Amino acid sequence: MDKVFTKPIEKQFEFDASVASVFDDMASRSIPFYKENLQLIASVLSRLLKPQSIVVDLGCSTANTLLALYRYSNIPLQLVGIDNAQPMLEIAQDKARAYGVQIEFKMADITTCKLPSASGFIANYTLQFIRPPKRAALVEDIFKALQSKGYFIFSEKILYTDKVLDKIMVDHYLEFKKTKGYSDFEISQKREALENVLVPYTEAENHEMTLKAGFSKVETLFKWGNFATFLAIKD
Repeated sequence: MDKVFTKPIEKQFEFDASVASVFDDMASRSIPFYKENLQLIASVLSRLLKPQSIVVDLGCSTANTLLALYRYSNIPLQLVGIDNAQPMLEIAQDKARAYGVQIEFKMADITTCKLPSASGFIANYTLQFIRPPKRAALVEDIFKALQSKGYFIFSEKILYTDKVLDKIMVDHYLEFKKTKGYSDFEISQKREALENVLVPYTEAENHEMTLKAGFSKVETLFKWGNFATFLAIKD
């Protein structure tokens, strides 16, 4: 169970062994409709892609999204996960073996490595941890690595342009976390640890970033408060 922020923080947030060990609990309790969103992503991709298409999860963490693709997609897919955190990948590999799922895992920095050619890319709550200049460059690299008629699905925490509404959404999200068992102290500690580490964009800025990278269309698939999932299409 996630108890990472029950004690005073000593450093900024990072995906180290302490976070990796409780990541699945942290994600399910911190991200609204986390499991349902993974099912949605799997359902959408399995209807858009052809059997045996290559799908790459950038910042795959403990492989929850890739395992959802295995469980909920109605076609066989070639699954690849890339992450720069060894503790995350170790857990991901253990889970894949336990479920008997064939997934190719690679340890690499997604902002600098050469991305493989694929029909689908996923970045689930990943781009928000990448500094803005590198973020735009990564989305351009994703576009270049995508095959024609390819798809890029990404989920992000988002901002609202209206400051009053933005605060309402933040407050509503904090109440959500309390319903999941997090204390006021844990919530404040995590917010402090994420300061200047997680940098969200507005919904419009996420749309604009993908269109500037070359994608022909971008749609919002899911939205709850200050969380959203986007689908970008390459013709």
